Amino acid sequence: MEINKQDYNAYVKEMTPVNPLWKNMLRAFITGGIICTAGQAVMNCLQSVYGMDQQTAASWNTLALILTSVLLTGLNLYPKIVKWGGAGALVPITGFANSVVAPAIEYRAEGQVYGIGVKIFTIAGPVILFGILSSWALGVIKWIGQAAGIL
Repeated sequence: MEINKQDYNAYVKEMTPVNPLWKNMLRAFITGGIICTAGQAVMNCLQSVYGMDQQTAASWNTLALILTSVLLTGLNLYPKIVKWGGAGALVPITGFANSVVAPAIEYRAEGQVYGIGVKIFTIAGPVILFGILSSWALGVIKWIGQAAGIL
């Protein structure tokens, strides 16, 4: 059986799901906005109520966002947020924390070493690896530039 190009293209168009682009972008904007607004509220609270300087408050804020993401992932709520908000929930640090915790939860039945230990960085591992590698390479370039008097 041979199918011609027009029939194939019509079949592909029929089978390809239509994504509501504007709806998805609005959801991502709302979700990311809520996460960032919550982070800013925590930051303001840490600075005004607890008298922390900006750098200390930012560190505690980061920890609070990561902890919240981990807890929501453990309660199986963060995947629902991601399903609704898409990239708005995946891009911030909360999404990164989710990508570390989710495989650990999924593979915990296989044990501490072969389950959690092996699978915990399945998704986040490449991000960590290439982040460290690129920062090292840029550090070497800066060091060479400073040694040569360019920077």
